[in-house]
Amino acid sequence: MITVFGEGRGFRVVWLLEEMGLAYRLRPVDLLVGVEHDREYLAINPAGFIPAIQDGDVTMVESIAIMEYLMARYGPTPLAPGPHDPAFPAYQQFLHLGEAGLAASIYFVVVSRNLAPEAERQNWGACKALAVFESRLGLVTRQLARSPYLAGDRFTAADISVTYALEFAQRAGGFALGEAERAYVARTSRREAYKRAMEICQATKAWAAAASGQ
Repeated sequence: MITVFGEGRGFRVVWLLEEMGLAYRLRPVDLLVGVEHDREYLAINPAGFIPAIQDGDVTMVESIAIMEYLMARYGPTPLAPGPHDPAFPAYQQFLHLGEAGLAASIYFVVVSRNLAPEAERQNWGACKALAVFESRLGLVTRQLARSPYLAGDRFTAADISVTYALEFAQRAGGFALGEAERAYVARTSRREAYKRAMEICQATKAWAAAASGQ
C-alpha cells in the first residue's frame, strides 16, 4: 500500500490518490513538534520536509514529482493529458507553476510575515517573493478567462497543484484572491475527491476552519 507522509503539500498527493481511487494510508508528520525528533520519518526523508511517499521499494519526495510518478505508474488517467493532447502544454505548465511559481513564492512571504522578527517582516526578499507570486498568479487569471480549468474544459492534476497554492496563499498568507480565482477554487474544492481528502487530512481541515473563522 502507498504511504503518504505528512500533510501540507501532501494534501495534493492525498487529493490525487482520492481522484484516482488508489489505496493509501496517511502517516502524520508534525513539523511543529520538530521533525528532528521523528527518526522514522528522517529515515524516509533525511532533509526533513514534507511530503514523502513510500510505494513498495520506491521512496519519493516533492509533491509534484510524486503526483507525476503516481499518474505514470498507475495511469493512464484523465488527470494527466497525454503529450499529443492539445491540453498537454497548458497542463504541464500549470502543474509545475502551482509549486514553482506560486506555492514556493508565497511560502517565503508567509514565513517572513509570521515567523521573522517584527523589524524584518517586510524585508526585501519577502516583498520580491510576493511580487513573483502576483506575477505568476496573473497567468492563472488569464487562463481562467479562457476556460473553467487550467488545461481547458476538464479538471486535471494541474488544478490540484494550483488550487493547493491558492488556498495556501489565502489561509496562511492572508492573500485576497480576485473574483475569478475565488470562483475557480470554489469549483475545484466542490469535487468529492477533495472533500474526501479533507476528511482524511484532519490537520488541514482544522487549519482551513481556523483560517475561515469557523
